[in-house]
Amino acid sequence: MKRRLYFLLPDIDHTRAVVEELQQRDIDRRRLHVLAAGDADLGGLPAATPAQRRDVGRRLERGLWYGNLALFTLALLALIGLVAGGAAWGWWLLPLAVMVGTYEAGWQFVHRVPNVHLDEFHDALEHGEILLMVDVAPRRVAEIEALVHRRHPEAVPGGVGWSSDLLAV
Repeated sequence: MKRRLYFLLPDIDHTRAVVEELQQRDIDRRRLHVLAAGDADLGGLPAATPAQRRDVGRRLERGLWYGNLALFTLALLALIGLVAGGAAWGWWLLPLAVMVGTYEAGWQFVHRVPNVHLDEFHDALEHGEILLMVDVAPRRVAEIEALVHRRHPEAVPGGVGWSSDLLAV
C-alpha cells in the first residue's frame, strides 16, 4: 500500500514545475495524478483517473466501516440472545471473540489508516486551484513533503492518505 500526498497548487505552470521535479527525483509519472475542476485543460500533465476523481477509496473505507459496525452489532445481539436463552457460557466466547475482533479492527482503522479525501479540496478546486496527488512508499513521505515544501513554497500541503494499485484508487 502506498501513501498518497496531496498538494494544492495555484495554477498549471506551478503544477508542471512540481511534477517535473518529482519525476527527476525518481517518482514515476504513473504515481502522479493531477485534478482540476470541471474539464480544465491540464496541458499534458498526468490526469487523475475516473476512479481517483470519484474518490473510490472513501467509498471503500465507508463500506468497510459500516460492515464492521454491523458485524459488531450482530455479535452483540447474538451474545444477548445466548445469555437470555441460558446457553452455556462456552457459547458466549464466539460472539465475544467477534466483538473483540471488530473492535480491534475499528481501532486500527481509526488510528493507523491516514484519511484524506477529495471532499476536503472541493472549494479550492472550484476556485481554480490544482490538486496534485503523489503516490509514494511510506518511507518517502517525509522526503517528498520536505522537497515540495522547500522548493515550491506556493504548494499547500493537503495531508496524507492511502492508495492501492490493487484497487486502482
